Amino acid sequence: MGDENVSYICASWASGLGFLGCAAAVTFANIGGAYGTAKAGQGIMAMGIRSPELLMKNIIPVVMAGVLGIYGLIVAVILNGKLTEPEAGTGNATYSQFTGYAHLAAGLCCGLSSLASGLAIGVSADAGTRAVGAQSAMAASWKKMGFTGDAGGQATSAGDALFVGTVLIQVFAGNLGLYGLISALILSQMDYTCG
Repeated sequence: MGDENVSYICASWASGLGFLGCAAAVTFANIGGAYGTAKAGQGIMAMGIRSPELLMKNIIPVVMAGVLGIYGLIVAVILNGKLTEPEAGTGNATYSQFTGYAHLAAGLCCGLSSLASGLAIGVSADAGTRAVGAQSAMAASWKKMGFTGDAGGQATSAGDALFVGTVLIQVFAGNLGLYGLISALILSQMDYTCG
């Protein structure tokens, strides 16, 4: 009988799973960050045409989307540090299938969560910044026409409430990536070494 039915705990291909985990974390997280940045940038630039004074105030989603790429980088560096080379004398693999699958799962958790987070940040930021800009432009045009709205400056506070609501939506969207990072950090600690 040959070895065709034998399952090796530390197969030579197991380290490929760990490398895939590193690649998945960085790639998917950066795709999410890039989409979130691009989509938020569209909304910010469209809003900046009508209300340029709000441009820097609404830059928050771009920063939040950029952080997603850092999540993927952190996970990839941690996983890379746990990859082991075959033994020098024998060439036997010490990186197990168990560890490889755990590291692949860690990379996918972080990468795909950050991708979903980037999509959510981008869409909510695009709509939110446009709404804040439109509300500000509308309030400014009312003032030019002599309408002051209501006494007590509630038109200004309504604009702030819209901005705060937009930021809260983006914070909850950004939390999705953080949940993936935390899960990936927990999964990256799972380890079984042969030898």
